[in-house]
Amino acid sequence: MYRGDVVELQKIVTYPCLTITLPTHRTSPDNRQDPIRLKNLVREANERLKDEFGKREVAQLLDNLEATTNDLDLSRTLDGLAIFVNAETSYIYTVPFDLPERVVVDETFFTRDMVFAMNRTPRYWVVVLSEQPTRLFEATREDLAEVRVAGFPLTHGGPGGGSGLPNDPAINSSRFRDEHHRIFFRSVDEALTEVLKEDPLPVAVVGVDRWASFFNEVTSNASQIVATVRGNHDTTPGHELGKLVWPEVKASLAERRNGVLEELGTAVGGQRSASTLGEVWRFAREGRGATLVVEESYHESAILDETGFRLLPDTGESGPNQFDDAVDEAITMVMSMGGRVVFVEDGTLEQHGRIALILRY
Repeated sequence: MYRGDVVELQKIVTYPCLTITLPTHRTSPDNRQDPIRLKNLVREANERLKDEFGKREVAQLLDNLEATTNDLDLSRTLDGLAIFVNAETSYIYTVPFDLPERVVVDETFFTRDMVFAMNRTPRYWVVVLSEQPTRLFEATREDLAEVRVAGFPLTHGGPGGGSGLPNDPAINSSRFRDEHHRIFFRSVDEALTEVLKEDPLPVAVVGVDRWASFFNEVTSNASQIVATVRGNHDTTPGHELGKLVWPEVKASLAERRNGVLEELGTAVGGQRSASTLGEVWRFAREGRGATLVVEESYHESAILDETGFRLLPDTGESGPNQFDDAVDEAITMVMSMGGRVVFVEDGTLEQHGRIALILRY
């Protein structure tokens, strides 16, 4: 699921908005229970909507829900399912990460579970370079899904691509063709830049040596590229491509984690870091977070004080300022302000209270 999809969902405010999420299974016999569990959640949603708003008022929403779930093929799911429905529209997402079983009726769609799961799952972009065409995939581990955003897929329709070379002896055909390939792959890079502005993930590049060389020559996103897989994969489907790309990305991300820990050590020595959740929150809230480093399984509930800058211990009482997981809230805040987030193995940040922030200044 492209993070831009989440942003668009958050803009929809036609009341009421229904959100249903549940974990699903990829294989039998585990997936046999998925239709039953979904049916139970749909029944719960029906009852809640009718009780809160009346049958007539939610008739169109319920019609949309029925049509959406009737067309759903639960034999082809991943690890989670999210359904968003109101009186005007409906969306279904199958995602390669677990989601809690939940029914939420609110003024907007409930996207928090999706955002938090996306934050904690190794995700990256895959750009498959080609003339016919260059494709973009959103990847989670080995799972790849082609996305059509920012102009992708892009096809080279210029000289040497879709159109022929000029028949002019005064023009060096080889140089002319190469220059127009550079122009094309520069447009690919510009489109990738737009995607990274919305969702700044690591990038894996796939393509033959010739295309990869042109792209590396013109790209302004070299710092985001973590892996390159050589070869012609113009028509390779996503599920096969993921098996080739993920091992390379996984190894590269492991190296980057080690580099981040060295960077954190330098920041500590230069007094440009914060440790423990409370301190991290305060500096992140001020917009000073460059890189947030978090242990993989670290979660902690907390209460936000009236200033918005201090986290207090959770007393167990529910309220508008209570966070079930203040760690994920901090992750979202750092990312929303242009910072990056790196997860490390449990026990790595013991001296920092399981979380640390490298400061911009």
